[in-house]
Amino acid sequence: MSFALLGLDLSLLKVIDSLDYKKPYPIQQKAIPAILEKNDILGIAKTGSGKTACYVLPILQGLQSMVKEKNRNVSALIIVPTRELAAQVEEVFRQFSAYLPNPIKTMAVYGGVSINPQMKALYGVNVLIATPGRLIELADSKAVHLSLVSTLVIDEADKMLNLGFKDEMDKIFSLLPSVRQNLLFSATLNKGVDKINRVLLTNPVVIKIEEEEDNIDQIKQVAYSVSEEVKGPLLRYLLTKLKDYQVLVFTSSTRKADNVGHKLRKNGIPCEAIHSKKSQGARTAALREFKAGRLKVLIATDLLSRGIDIDTLPFVINYELPRSPKDYIHRIGRTGRAEAIGEAISFITNADRHHFKTIQKKMGKWVTMINSDSLSLP
Repeated sequence: MSFALLGLDLSLLKVIDSLDYKKPYPIQQKAIPAILEKNDILGIAKTGSGKTACYVLPILQGLQSMVKEKNRNVSALIIVPTRELAAQVEEVFRQFSAYLPNPIKTMAVYGGVSINPQMKALYGVNVLIATPGRLIELADSKAVHLSLVSTLVIDEADKMLNLGFKDEMDKIFSLLPSVRQNLLFSATLNKGVDKINRVLLTNPVVIKIEEEEDNIDQIKQVAYSVSEEVKGPLLRYLLTKLKDYQVLVFTSSTRKADNVGHKLRKNGIPCEAIHSKKSQGARTAALREFKAGRLKVLIATDLLSRGIDIDTLPFVINYELPRSPKDYIHRIGRTGRAEAIGEAISFITNADRHHFKTIQKKMGKWVTMINSDSLSLP
């Protein structure tokens, strides 16, 4: 199926063609026509399956026929859990807006930066992408009005529930009009997501793509048996071998991310670390450089990985294992996207062995283990 069969306007098809998108993903094939018909949507599909374009394209098309006066009322509201995802969604809106006859003003707002410039820039915004806390601050300050929102999107609903946004979401719902289109997207359908579905959605079109997060057949996995003190030399050894490729390195804490980054730079390997304790400016700059391919090595914690979507990322390294098998699968799923081949490398200490066996059992795959003693490490 081609995008031309989904009911999209020629202006959007033109930009889709310019971005060299060959065909819609399965969730896009089902969701885009349903959203254009003004249905509520519950969309369940793994991260990286094209969910963002599912709502971006219909929203842009719908706004083309609306007369928007310049004021502080927004027409479409997208709520996301993290600053990085907010910036990523804003970029998708900007990309798809390139050839629209009627310009659409899109803006992302989030905490960690000064609120005053955001308050000023909100005038005339059509599409607002926001994290819950900052959105409430702006609404309380009368910098944005939500009473005329025609389309509400909750993206990464499963992650938002895990991060405990319930009180903020209840406050936001109270500011919205009762009649609106609601679009709920999630990587999983857990009890919390199902509860929001029953509260928010009216006769929704339920789209569940049976392509679970653990569909990782195209990802090559390898693990290194390593002592804690050898992790650093092993990482430098691998990054030197992979110097022509981009590599995403995962740690389990902000402190470890900074320590790893410091040691790599000290040994002549350019890299950046992103985590919740970094300034928003530093995080945004590091992500921009990594996505553009100018930065080869990025070190991240699990939460920040939600804003890292690169279709051709070839390598992921688990410097430390995550707490849960689900998080492990999410991490390695950063590579091997869009039908590309990827490789995931994990460092396993003696203390990790039992946990790694549990991870392998849960995903139904056994990973080749290499003894790092056999390598000539720096």
